[in-house]
Parts: sequence; C-alpha cells; structure tokens
Amino acid sequence: MTDVLIYGDTLRFPELRHELPIPVPDPFLYVERDGVKHAVISSLEIPRLEESGGIECHPLEEFGLDELYAQGYSRDDMIDEVSVRAVAALGVTSAAVPFFFPQLLADRLRANGVELRVDRALFDERRRVTREAELAGIRRAQRAAEAGMSAARDLLRRAEASNGVATLDGEPLTSERIKAAIAAAFSERGMTSDEFIVSHGAQSAIGHHMGAGEIRPGEPVVIDLWPRDNESACYADMTRTFVVGEPSDELRAWHGLVKDALDRSFAAVRAGADGRAVYDAACEPLEQAGHKTQRTKTPGTALEDGFFHGLGHGVGLQVHEAPNLGLTSRDTLVAGDVVTLEPGLYRKGTGGCRLEDLVLVTGDGAVNLTDYPYDLRP
Repeated sequence: MTDVLIYGDTLRFPELRHELPIPVPDPFLYVERDGVKHAVISSLEIPRLEESGGIECHPLEEFGLDELYAQGYSRDDMIDEVSVRAVAALGVTSAAVPFFFPQLLADRLRANGVELRVDRALFDERRRVTREAELAGIRRAQRAAEAGMSAARDLLRRAEASNGVATLDGEPLTSERIKAAIAAAFSERGMTSDEFIVSHGAQSAIGHHMGAGEIRPGEPVVIDLWPRDNESACYADMTRTFVVGEPSDELRAWHGLVKDALDRSFAAVRAGADGRAVYDAACEPLEQAGHKTQRTKTPGTALEDGFFHGLGHGVGLQVHEAPNLGLTSRDTLVAGDVVTLEPGLYRKGTGGCRLEDLVLVTGDGAVNLTDYPYDLRP
C-alpha cells in the first residue's frame, strides 16, 4: 500500500478536501501510513476533525512545537521541523505527494532519508469515484446552476428588439445585468462562483470569453455556469444557448447538430467506455455536416471554426477534473465518474452554439444530472 503525504489546506487543494470533507483554512500535514489517516495540525482544528471521524489527530505539540518555539525557531521553520519529526515518528520512509507539495519541506524530508515521488495521476484517480457527500453537493450545485439559467432565461424571454438592441424595461439588456441575476440565484442557494460566461455575438466564438456589453436580437447568447456548493466545495457545470427574437437559419442548424452530438455522446457513456470513443461519437454528426473538428483539422494549425475543443471533463472538487473526453484522451470511464458533455460549433467573428449536460457514469450507462430544456428561444 502506497503511503501518502499532503501539505496544504482544504479550501484550495481538492486532493486534501477529498480526504477531509470540512473547510480547514490553514495548511497542515496529512499523512497516510499503511492506509491509516493522520493529521498533524493545530489543536484549534482537532475537535472538528475528530467529529468528522476516520482520522487520527496529532497536535503540533506532540512533535516538539513548544521546544522549538523556546529555541527561537521562526513560525515557518517550526512547522517544517514538526512535519519532519511527525513523518519520522509515524514511520514513513517513502511516500507519494501531489504536484503542489512544498519544495522546501520536500528537501528537508529527503535530507532526512524520506523518498518522495510526485504522482499527479494517483491523486487524480483517488478523486474519480465521487463520494456520497460529494455527489450530493454536485447535485445541489446543479440545481443552483439550473436556477441561475432560469434567471437568465427569464430576462432574455422578456426582452424586446429596439433599434438593433435587446431592451428590457426600457433599458438595454446586457451581459452584466444577466450575470447579476444569475449571481443572486447562486447566493440564495448557498453557492459561490468567481466567474461564469454570458457571452453573445462574436464573443461566443472565443473559448472562455466571459461576456460583456449589450445583447442584440438574433445573435447567439451562450451561458455557461459552474457554481460551487459551499457545503461540499463541489461544482456543477452546464451550458445553454439562447437568442432574443428570431434565430438565423444557420444558428438553428448549428443548434440541431450540437443537440445531436450531445445525444450521441450521452448514448456512448458507460463504465468501461473509452473517453476518446465518447468524443468521437460527438464529432461524427458535425463532420458529416461539413464542420471541422480536432479530428479533421490540418495538423500543426489551431482550429478557429467548427468544434475546436474537447467534448468534456470530470467535475467534482474542481470544475475541471479527470477524466478527459477529447482527442488526446487515454482515460476509461468508471462507475462514479461525473463528467460533462459539451459539444459546440463556432465561427470566428460570428458566434457559437454550445450545449452542456452533467452526467453520472454508471455500470450500464449514465444518469443525466441536468434537468433543463434545450430550447434556443428562451
């Protein structure tokens, strides 16, 4: 069994939050020795960790904190020395660490005879099968994403065309106004989101353009939301495309093709499925209609038009997790994965269309966690 060392806090580092599902704002040492979990941590945090269960807690004093303080050690040097002593006392001689493990502490541990290896894949895989509490958080975040989407859809539905601009209550309807309504819906449901996308027109063909300015009738409005559940720290992710007024024939065609790609990829999802094969299923109807994908682009050149990104990714304690569903995927889906499916079509300078659902992988297929219509007209 591989021993593990992690040093960090549970607010910024999903590798640690997955093991200890409570918010701990200050960094501490986490040790797994022969499968037993240990936290070397300030006594301030111990009651909460003991209440959560499943971990042996060690106050810093157990490894000489007071002695080091009396010797005049700085705070940072004290914590590093306590960590080195704790690792030795717990019998760890070789361990896997995540990519963000502090270099200075790693140097001190290696100087003390501890073999460390950075193993990004190990920690990615540990988070792949979503735990019950995490899945509950993802479901809450998804319901909040749908509430935010409804807040946006309501504004778009009530907007009218006036002198080439979408207006509402006599004022131009802007990305900023829609974002404020979405953010309020998130807040009401215990969610946070540093940013999200309400892009329109040519903006919607620029990857992660967050969107700004006045919305015009007939242009695509791409809304991509990834709220974070405050209780579990887990995310959701969903996208819909709308239009105020009448969409063009081309946008209608794009929307139909993207929905077909979404349906075909969903049908390909199940435990044991190859991530590249799920991506391929989405590409087929788009390529058949004459659109470029990463499969058919000219090698060595960036694709600006067509379906220029991957199909999807895992979602959990980060909005982008393993597995990958794209051209370069070498991942095999496992039951318990939560992944996005988000095909799209774009033309530089014109705009884009994207639809995204969040799905749970099961042994014989998938469960769609997204419960929201796909209508182009709000």
